[in-house]
Amino acid sequence: PRLMRFDANLSILFPGMALAEQLAGAAQAGFDAVEMWWPFAQDVPPAAEVEALVDSVSASGLALVALNMTTGDAAAGEHGLVCLPGQQPRFRENLDVTVAIAERLGTRVIHAPFGNPPPDASQDAVRQAVVENLAAAADHAARIGAQVVVEPLNPVDFPRFGLHGVEQAIEVSDLVKAESGVDVGILFDVYHIQRTEGDLIARIERYAHRFGHVQVADVPDRLHPGTGEVAFERVLPALERAGYGGYVGLEYRPSADPAETFAWLPVERRRGGSTA
Repeated sequence: PRLMRFDANLSILFPGMALAEQLAGAAQAGFDAVEMWWPFAQDVPPAAEVEALVDSVSASGLALVALNMTTGDAAAGEHGLVCLPGQQPRFRENLDVTVAIAERLGTRVIHAPFGNPPPDASQDAVRQAVVENLAAAADHAARIGAQVVVEPLNPVDFPRFGLHGVEQAIEVSDLVKAESGVDVGILFDVYHIQRTEGDLIARIERYAHRFGHVQVADVPDRLHPGTGEVAFERVLPALERAGYGGYVGLEYRPSADPAETFAWLPVERRRGGSTA
């Protein structure tokens, strides 16, 4: 059987570095696959910036297995565009760029950050935006063989976020499927689910077939597994038993001592092609 595959999240593990340095850092640590948050300052970056990104990743020899769409304007209280009424054209423009990058790099997971519903927006308007945006995204991604995922975030760190639990994310996915016939996967982030509701293994056993991507960090400090309260020695085997076949993204903050950041994960498990 295939061993679970792990990838390094460049955006959080190698903060403040240029992309080439992030890619080099991941390769040096023994990874052959990476993921990243939206890497540009704008929703629709200049073409030259897109070319530079594609060239850098291609030249690195690393696989970009997951890419986030934009989180929008943080200063304006946005944390993603999916649930924002009236922002559908903006969402589509960012979607076009994201899918084009994913197609060129063979990326199979596109994360559409859900966002903070505006306090003055009606539930109907939010629901309509969610369905329209996710249906468009899932349809567009499917044409290149990719899947769109949505991620519930925890209410401690993200009190205004529109998705806080796994069941809520499943409901959104079911709603989109019912209204437009397309599939949206769940991004199961162990850190956020543990902080929001716990019961990790029960939720994995129940919903793993809906997971399009998984991410890990320990609780409460969002550092590497083994630094907090999550029993990863039980959680990771539960994912394998449940048949999850995708990547597990390391989305945690680096340790003060860089050597400690990846020490929990044996070097041979940092390469996606390995078999047991």
